Amino acid sequence: MASAKSSRSRPAGHSGVFPVNAAAGAGGGDGGVQLADKLKIFKTDNFDPDAYVQSKCRTMDEKEIRHLCSYLQDLKKASAEEMRRSVYANYAAFIRTSKEISDLEGELLSVRNLLSTQSALIHGLSEGVQIDSLSTGPEGSAEQDISTVEDQEPSEIWKWSTDFPDMLDVLLAERRVDEALDALDEAEQIAADAKQKGTLTTADILTLKRAISENRQKLADQLAEAACQSSTCGVELRAAASALKRLGDGPRAHSLLLSAHNQRLQLNMQTIQPYSTSYGGAYTASLAQQVFRVIAQALSDSAEVFGDEPAYMSELVTWATKQALSFSLLVKRHALASCAAGGGLRAAAECVKIALGYSELLEARGLSLSSVLMKQFRPSVEQALDSNLRRIEESTAALAAADDWVLTYPPTGIRPFARSSAGNLALQPKLSSSAHRFNSMVQDFFEDVGPLVSLQLGGSAMDGLLKIFDSYVNLLISALPGSVDDEVNLEGLGDKIVRMAETEEQQLALLANASLLAEELLPRAAMKLYAMNPVRGPDRQSRAAEQREWKRKLQRTVEKLRDSFCRQHALDLIFTDDGDTHLSAEMYINMDNTVEDPEWVPSPIFQELYGKLNKMASVAADMFAGRERFATLLMMRLTETVMLWLSDDQSFWEEIEEGPRALGPLGLQQFYLDMQFVILFGQGRFLSRHVHQIILNIIERAMAAFSATGMDPDRVLPSDDWFFDAAQETISRISGKPRVANGEREVNSPTASVSAQSVSSVRSHGSS
Repeated sequence: MASAKSSRSRPAGHSGVFPVNAAAGAGGGDGGVQLADKLKIFKTDNFDPDAYVQSKCRTMDEKEIRHLCSYLQDLKKASAEEMRRSVYANYAAFIRTSKEISDLEGELLSVRNLLSTQSALIHGLSEGVQIDSLSTGPEGSAEQDISTVEDQEPSEIWKWSTDFPDMLDVLLAERRVDEALDALDEAEQIAADAKQKGTLTTADILTLKRAISENRQKLADQLAEAACQSSTCGVELRAAASALKRLGDGPRAHSLLLSAHNQRLQLNMQTIQPYSTSYGGAYTASLAQQVFRVIAQALSDSAEVFGDEPAYMSELVTWATKQALSFSLLVKRHALASCAAGGGLRAAAECVKIALGYSELLEARGLSLSSVLMKQFRPSVEQALDSNLRRIEESTAALAAADDWVLTYPPTGIRPFARSSAGNLALQPKLSSSAHRFNSMVQDFFEDVGPLVSLQLGGSAMDGLLKIFDSYVNLLISALPGSVDDEVNLEGLGDKIVRMAETEEQQLALLANASLLAEELLPRAAMKLYAMNPVRGPDRQSRAAEQREWKRKLQRTVEKLRDSFCRQHALDLIFTDDGDTHLSAEMYINMDNTVEDPEWVPSPIFQELYGKLNKMASVAADMFAGRERFATLLMMRLTETVMLWLSDDQSFWEEIEEGPRALGPLGLQQFYLDMQFVILFGQGRFLSRHVHQIILNIIERAMAAFSATGMDPDRVLPSDDWFFDAAQETISRISGKPRVANGEREVNSPTASVSAQSVSSVRSHGSS
């Protein structure tokens, strides 16, 4: 073997060393590197394990050496698993070929025996002709030979060969198989010695061989008949198979061994009735116990008598696969079918887990039948899975039609998030009635689906749950008053009726439902599910990545509801009931055409925006307790929606920049005041850095349009302090909070100085 060679006997070309950073990729995902590529270095003829280890460990500390050892162990396991999958991928062809080879060997053995018999017959006939020719010698010579033979005493070998048939009949009648086999072997040896030494005539040798052949066949038939008897115990069955193999008929012996076990299994299964048990799990357990016990016994008997010869192992695997397939079909017909039709996911999962539990007992002995079972079980389990998910979806939709969208603690009869007590009442989730029911059914679903994670069906369950959560969020979107005109949001809802959320408190409750489910309740339930089926090594990292991605998908679904909420509230602010707009270019352009002095306060739409944000923030503080970040992002998203609409409104900017009437000094001052007002009330609460930059870009665009008229914005605009005071006065009036003493800015505000500097820079840039 390559590992036994000295490193000095290897070529000095390739040391078998790959970059150190390859060991860092020992996890499940190696950036797309295939296992075959990682193993190439070990397959080269000049790979030197000593040089490989020395090059790795020379500059490594103990931690890095342990990491390398762990990497090599993971690579070894991955290689073994890859080899196993490769073998099973071509196992049917391998079994078929092995069976054909075994049959061919049997036929060759029969041909060899036939040729040997014919050769002996021809040889005997030729010697008989020579004997007859001797009788034509001088007259009286025959009589002399006969008299000579009659005068001689019969030899011991001749006497033994004469008594051999009768002795063998006695041994066979008394079923003394081992002694009969020894006698046959002895007769074979005597016949060979007699032919070589000439101690028996050719006729006697032919008679002896004929007796040996007939008694071999007689003993083989007797052994086969004994093996087929249902009363034959395991010891007798193995002895009969071993004797048949010793007779040279190994393929027949192995087939009879498996046939006997199959006959015994069929007799035992007749006592198990599908409807004699109270539920499918008991029937599955009783059936599995019989089937896999017989398969295990057949595996032991085959190994004891035939060892690990490939031809016999292939036949055994084929037979065991057939038994497992028959078992799975029975379980599917009498247990899983009814579970799947009724949506009994827990019962279906229990049946499958019981079956696979018995199957796994054989894997330690090298026989894996799980794939055979799962191929049959998967459709039924998936049907039960779909039925459960559909039931959750329909039940939740029915409750949403009567939901008043008021957040409460879990009502009586609904599974709580934690055990209720005076000390942990705050730990209970506050949801509306339909969300409570959805959460309760999902918790039950996770308990039922627990065994499916180990059956490689956890992915289907998680994807299905993501789908019904998306369906529930669509219901929440349809509960928004403005969603009636949104065909995209109503897609897939069919004829489902949802009660409208009329007030802002109810509409925020929709978001509270979705966000709490997506950010806490569902991910935490999923973590408990995976905790029931722990994994290690690279699989653990892969599972953690899957959990994170699943949670991100839940959150993206919630973002769909959030965006619908913000879009509809933004449209309510911007447009009137009859389709006119509260935010148009005319409201700024017309200011320079009036004779009255304007009242320098922010425009009504921005005052209303601040009032709405202030009110929503107050309500959200209670609804989103512990999840303030979501409430903050919601307010920022609403502000962003309004400002993006202003930034992208082509008709607004066409009239400002290219209209028949230019933007005048008063209009620019009002516009500047509105933007400064949004920056001031939004800083730290309702304004993200992205939206802040959008506002600065809007200001710069308006000042550029004003500069295009030939006027300098700095000459017509008051100082920044004037805008700050006017905006702060309005903020104090709407919020009910007093202004900061002496009219100064809040020095502790994280964005006040930044906002002031940013606006000043825009003014300077516009004037230049």
